[in-house]
Amino acid sequence: MPDLKGTMINRRKMLQGMAAAAVAAPLFPGLAQAASNKRKPKRVIFFLQNQGFDPYTAIPKGLKEDCSLKSFEFEEPIKALEPLKDRLHIINGLHGRHTSPSHSAFFGALGGYRGGIGSPPRGATIDHVISQHLPETVLPHLCIGMDSLPNMRSRPTLATLSATGPGKPIFMHSNPQALYQALFGSISTGEVRERYEARSNVLRSVERIAQQNSHGLPADEKERYSSYTDGFRDMNGLRGRLANISDHLKKFAPEYGEKFTNPEFETDWHDSLLDLGISALKSGITNTLTIGSGRGEIFGAWKGLGVDKQGHNLGHMPQPNNEIWVKIRHYNCRMLAKLVKELESMPEGDGTMMDNSLIVYTSNNADKQHTSGANWPFILIGNPAGPLKTGQFTQMAKRPINDLYTTLLHAVGAPADRFNMDKNLAENYSSKVGPIEELLA
Repeated sequence: MPDLKGTMINRRKMLQGMAAAAVAAPLFPGLAQAASNKRKPKRVIFFLQNQGFDPYTAIPKGLKEDCSLKSFEFEEPIKALEPLKDRLHIINGLHGRHTSPSHSAFFGALGGYRGGIGSPPRGATIDHVISQHLPETVLPHLCIGMDSLPNMRSRPTLATLSATGPGKPIFMHSNPQALYQALFGSISTGEVRERYEARSNVLRSVERIAQQNSHGLPADEKERYSSYTDGFRDMNGLRGRLANISDHLKKFAPEYGEKFTNPEFETDWHDSLLDLGISALKSGITNTLTIGSGRGEIFGAWKGLGVDKQGHNLGHMPQPNNEIWVKIRHYNCRMLAKLVKELESMPEGDGTMMDNSLIVYTSNNADKQHTSGANWPFILIGNPAGPLKTGQFTQMAKRPINDLYTTLLHAVGAPADRFNMDKNLAENYSSKVGPIEELLA
């Protein structure tokens, strides 16, 4: 008699690997909720840089109290955002002490709860929750992660930042070749199309096999196993839905050139991933994009910027007036500016897509490496439908990052008293009911 249990375990391991390497179930958590409120923004982008975000790389010199940014020059690291100052809101002084960030808060950065290396998410993260309140799209939430070339090749997907609920991480896609194939394979030709067809056939076969083999499992095994069978069903469903809009997708697919196929530096793949994220937004197949530069961990590399140091060592050097960190922050800000420019190029309603978009820039590690989380800076770009103050610097005192996330929920038309904080935790960490009034117009 064959060892059914052992066979199931081996198959489950195989399915887990395949599910992580494709557009898995966490990327398609279900239909978005109805979005009849016309004041809701249509898309939100979260961009998190690892190793911390030192406020003195962003706050104009001399600023300590709330005021307009109009008459201030931006610091060198974020100089690329100066033309957008009337659309920005720089926020300093929020905290995330309860997330225990240290090297990273991991899921806690966007979840507002205790995180840790290897710890599963304790609840849904703000990016996913927002995605559920925006107009329905084919792919409600897309996550991409940028790292060194060896890491992106050896671990093409990784889950450390976003989650749909307790124990339900969302995988970031780090190999642009695989993501291009998943999103635009149905409209491709040549080798890309051949790989797309071959993988589609495999995924359909694996889905059938997985469903058949689940019947003889005990109830507890069957429940765990179902997450994989559901994942393959959703992957195949997503591929079918994308194929159905292939004529539309042709207008937005980025050029599949050398940066995709033969990257010299990791930044070639970073740029390619950003282009895929922008294409997904402009084509309307997603309305929530999360970008993890460093993928929520302590690694990451930027050799394409002339930065030889990488990984953990980058966190052990001060960021203000540091040539290396100026280059990395410059690169981030150029990406943010590109996002704005591309969304501005797309007409929407009486304006452009950027008029209905919000970009949230921060770090998964508060202000620095080995941090207590006592200060967690943010930059907001955009003001869809006008609920937020812009062109502003705000100095906060004591309130947790959860209160900012509550404010974002108000901004998307989904008001909440608190985000991921019960009453006892709120009392300990100075959380108040409702949004941060200082941030609202």
